This record gives sequence, structure tokens and C-alpha cells, in this order.
Amino acid sequence: MAAETTKNSGNHRWKFYRAGGVDQVRIDTGADILHLHALDQKLWVALSCPVKGLELDEQTLKLLDTDADGFIRPPEVLAAARWLGDVLTNPDELVAGKDRLALANLRSDTEAGRQVKAAALHVVQSLGKSGATEISVDDATKAQELLAHAWLNGDGVVPAGALTDAGALKLLAEVIACVGSVADRSGEPGIDKAKLEQFLSDCTAFDTWWRLAEVDAKTILPLGEATHQAAAALEKVRAKIDDFFGRCRLAAYDPRAELALNRPETVYQELSAQALSLTAQVALDLPLAAIGPHKTLPLLGAVNPAWAQALADFHDMCVMPLLGGKRTELRDGDWAELCGKLAGYQAWSQQRVGAGVANLGIARVREILASEARAALFTAIEADAAAATTVANVTQVEKFVRLHRDFHRLLSNFVNFSDFYARRGATFQAGRLYLDGRACDLTVRVEDAGKHATLAAKSGTFLAYLDCTRPGGERMQVAAAITAGQSDNLFVGRNGIFYDLKGRDWSATITKIMDNPISVRQAFWSPYKKAMRWVEDQISKRAAASDAAATESLQGAASVAGTSAATGQAPVQKPKLDIGVVAALGVAVGGITAALGALLNSFFGLGMWMPLGVLGAVLLISGPSMLIAALKLRQRNLGPLLDANGWAINTMTKINMPLGAALTSVATIPLGAHRSLVDPYAEKKRLWPRALLLLICLGLIAAGLYKTGQLHQWWPAIPAPTANVAPAAPTAPTAPLATP
Repeated sequence: MAAETTKNSGNHRWKFYRAGGVDQVRIDTGADILHLHALDQKLWVALSCPVKGLELDEQTLKLLDTDADGFIRPPEVLAAARWLGDVLTNPDELVAGKDRLALANLRSDTEAGRQVKAAALHVVQSLGKSGATEISVDDATKAQELLAHAWLNGDGVVPAGALTDAGALKLLAEVIACVGSVADRSGEPGIDKAKLEQFLSDCTAFDTWWRLAEVDAKTILPLGEATHQAAAALEKVRAKIDDFFGRCRLAAYDPRAELALNRPETVYQELSAQALSLTAQVALDLPLAAIGPHKTLPLLGAVNPAWAQALADFHDMCVMPLLGGKRTELRDGDWAELCGKLAGYQAWSQQRVGAGVANLGIARVREILASEARAALFTAIEADAAAATTVANVTQVEKFVRLHRDFHRLLSNFVNFSDFYARRGATFQAGRLYLDGRACDLTVRVEDAGKHATLAAKSGTFLAYLDCTRPGGERMQVAAAITAGQSDNLFVGRNGIFYDLKGRDWSATITKIMDNPISVRQAFWSPYKKAMRWVEDQISKRAAASDAAATESLQGAASVAGTSAATGQAPVQKPKLDIGVVAALGVAVGGITAALGALLNSFFGLGMWMPLGVLGAVLLISGPSMLIAALKLRQRNLGPLLDANGWAINTMTKINMPLGAALTSVATIPLGAHRSLVDPYAEKKRLWPRALLLLICLGLIAAGLYKTGQLHQWWPAIPAPTANVAPAAPTAPTAPLATP
């Protein structure tokens, strides 16, 4: 890292350091934390980070996320820094990140400090640690758990376990049955003040509605309490009785309609062809009784069997009490009289209010309104709500001790990325991946590899997305940045081992690869590897084609031989040599020889500069690949990799080549280790391939030296190469002189 620089911001003197090509602020003291509000947010590395998916206590992040939107932003960080300064006597303790907090270090000269200190003392006392001088994160967490399972937990909800009075318990059950429940912090169903008030309001409305009937009981309740059953029995058959008398009136109006109104015989023929059920819709749709002009409705005689029981109930509950005595038939006028006697009840019932408590009955409703049980419930709810301040203070204690431990680490992965550049394990790093003889430290959790890759592609980094699994079905996805080594053996389906920051091992399988340059060294060899792969592919194709041709030729020869044996005729001999093919091969060989000769002539013509020629040829082949790789490697950026996970990265977070080499380590033999080069399974070395290659190389060199005249200069006995001189054009013959 570069030397530190300083910068004034208000009355606080900031220190900056350089890492990854970016100036980043140092947060080394409590004063740095308390003055975060004075640091220009343009200098913060991040402006937002998610609550989930970080290697930092998620409960701490949830408590810091005051608006509960799932993200930590600068206003929440700054508010926490100010609050910590108001509570803690020595803010330098925040840098240490200790799990335990001395109660003596809580301020008594500020309201926030006094509240947290009083709550902290309450916590240690409730845990049976009276006289304790320290409180830990575990203590605060246990206190929260105790409060969560206590009946008085400050949420204003009273479950059954919080009550001892039998009347109050009975009323609580009735309230829940009529208007529903609210979940208590302990998880038990209970009621709050709103539910109890809703229930009592329904009871009051129901009682008022009943009083209307009691004032005019003769009209509304002609049978008293039995009016309800009478009206219900009438309503059950009202539509069918109206239908019956309506059909009878039509039959009286026009006798021709009687047959149709009674349903044709074909309906019963269809019924006879299937299994009959009195509850079937086709039976229920038939009239109550036979239709005829001015007929009466038989109540207990020959009626539709599907409605017999309903008519019997109607007779017992409604007809007998209201019309007096037992009747076997009901006239049209009797039906109108019955409906008129219950018209007042029908109008009253349509105005019913407080339906939620109707099942309790008016007697129980009035008993509830006059009982002391409702006052007991209100008292219990108010007592629970009164504990809200204590619960809130205990929550503040938990938040404080967690921030006392984790706040500086959060800042080291938010305001700056010192944990990442110092290789201490950043909160966004998920663990270490071992794969293909290397260890990758820059790994991040991802929810959706496809969605993540869309933005992460802009990081310019070679990324491998992996599915990680553990026994028991636990799964997760990670993206690993590979910044050293070769990519030849990295492909989808390759397996490795992933260790999370808790030390747990996961089986990891590559599911997606985002190809980008890994190193300049890889780029140097890339053209040659591509050429070798092309040559191998061509050889494989030619070998396959030759094998196919040989097989076809053999099959053809066998077929011809079989035909000749069958016909007794000798096979037609094809010409063994095609002069055109020979000529074409000669031209090709000549062209290759000429090109090789020209190349050797140029190369050996360099003389003492031949080594530079070799270097130039290498640079000509590998140079462009290396240049492109170097440019891309300089552009590698951590920002898009984190932005794809929901971060808001504010500054450049480059991964230059030295940092990249440090983030991925390649397997090497330890220093001082004994290494034996004896390999019992090594392939046997044959001399003739090397000798043949050596002879070819020497022949080419000799041809080149001869071609350029170097051999003649070194050894004059060797004839000089003949120059390629074009033959002279033939001269025209001279005309003979004329003879005199």
C-alpha cells in the first residue's frame, strides 16, 4: 500500500491510504467513527449493502436496518454512529470489536446513555447475574428470548396463559371465536385492545337490536324465542309453496296448462332409468304436490317426498303455533296469513347488527356486558402494553452490544474496503474454493446465477458459477473469481470443494463460466494452444476421413470380388495412377518448398540478428493476445460483481494484477521439500523420433545456409549457389547477303 496522506474535513483530520488504485479513508479510531457525518459520501466505497447474504451477523444488520427495507444505507450508518457516541464513554472501544461490554463504559451524562445503562442492569438482573460488571451479546440475546416467551412482553397482546381468572379466560375464548385472534410475541393466539373493543361493540349493537324486538314483541316476536325457528322453517319452503300456489292459479286460469304444469310423463320415464335419490336436483325441482285449479297444499299427505320433511317441520314450527291446531292442508289464504304474521320479524331480522356475536345468544351477550371479566381483560392488556418501554430498552441493549462488536467491521466493508484489500476476509466473501489445483478467495453468494451474470459480466473477471451442496439437502450458489493459473481444465461439470467461513465443506460443481483473461502468461501461450488444437482437430478429421475411405474401398473390393466370383468375369481394373493428381502434388510440393526457402532465406539473411528475428516472430504471434489481455486485466473491477448482489458501489474497486495473483493461489511444492524425479510410470523415451527431428532441423538449416551462401564463405570447397539467371532471348537470324 502507498504511503498515507491526510486531508482536513471540518475539525477532524482524516487519513487516507491507497489500495487497488483507489484512495480510501482509514477508520482506525473512535474519533474517525464519530466524525463519519463530516466525511464526504463521495469518498465512501459503498452507499448500500443488503442485509442478507453477508458474512456478518444478520441480526446485527436487521437491528441497524431501521426502515426494514432489507438494505443498509448511509443515513442508518450515520444515525448508529451518533447514537453509539451518545452512549459509550470511550468510542475507541468500537475499533476493538469485543463481544463483551463493561457497564462502567456506559455514559450517565446523556439520556441515551442512562436508558441503555438502566436496561443493561435490568438484563443482567433478570438473568440472575446481579452484581455483574459486564454484559455480552449472548446475555442480551437470552434476555430477548426470555421476554419473547414472557406473558408481559410489551406487545399489548394477551394470550390465555397470561390470565388466571376463570371469567376472563372464558371471555377471551369467546372474543377469539367471534372476532378472531392476534399472535402474541410468544407465538400464542391472544387478543389486543382493538379486538376486545370490536367484540364489545358488536355485543352492544346486538343488544340494542334485540331491544327493538322486545319493545314491539307482538309484531316482531309473535312466538317469542320460538319465532326464530318458525321463520327459519318458513323461509326454507317459501319459494316452493309460492311456486305451488302460482301453478294452481295458472291451472285455474287455463285448464289446458294443467298437464304441462304437472310435468310431462317423460320426466318420470327418465327418472325410472337411473338410481333415484330424494336429494337429487331433478327430484327437488318437481312441484310440492299435484297441480290443479284452486287446490290446497297437503302438508302431511301426498307431497313430493324430497320436501316431505321440510313441510313437516314447517307444519310443526310455524303452521300449528300461528294458525292454531293441526292442519293437514294449507289454503292459499292461509299461506298469505302466515307470511303476514311473520312480516314484522322478517323486516327486523334484515336490520340485524352485531352478527359476529349472534351465536352467543342475547342472554350471554347481556351477561358479558354486565360482567367484570371485560374490565379484567382491559387491565391485562394495559399491563402488557406498559411493559413496551422495558422491552424496547432491552432491544436497545441488544442492538448496542451487537454494534459494539460488529460496527467497526461493517465500516471496514462499507465506508472502505480495508478488510478486502488487507486480506482479512470481507463480509461479501463467502469462503474459499479449491478447484483445478488452485484456491480462490474471491467468492460471493448469488441467488440467481443467470441474473447475476448479466451485470457481473462488466467486472471483466473470469467467473465460475457453482452449485454447492451439503449432506441433508442444504444448497447454495456461489460465484468464484479465478485470477491466476490457466483456464484449459475449467469447464461446466468440473467438481471442487468449497469451504465457507464457518469451516464447513461443500461439494461444488461448475454450472456456468464467464470467460475473460486470467493472466498475461495465459495470453502468451494462447495462440500456440489454439494452433495446436486446430492441428489436432485437422489430424482427427483427416484420420477419420481416411479411415472411412479405406473402409469404403475394402467394402467395394469385397463386393467386386463377390460379383466376379458369381459371374465368372474378371473385375475391370481402374488406372492406378492419375497423371493430373501427380502434377497437382508436384505443384503443391514446389510451392511449399519455395515458401520455405523464402522464409529461410529471409531468416538466415539476418546474420547475427537472427535471435532478434526469433524474438520478433514470437512477439508477432503472442503480442496481440498479450496486449489485449493486459488491457482487460487493468479494467477488472469488483464493483459490478457486488452490484449484481444488491450493493451500491460508489468508487472504483479495481482488481489489478498483483491483487488478482494474491486472490487466487496456484499449487506449488513447499520450499525445502524433497522431490524425486523418478517416475515409475513415465513413458519410455525413444531415440529415433528425436533423431529424425534433429536431422530435419539440421537439413533445413543447412539448406538455408547454402541458399544464402554462408556455407561457401565458411568452407570455400563447397560450391557457391548458382544464381537464378533468366535465359537470354533468342536473336533473330541475319538475312544472307544478295549474290551479284
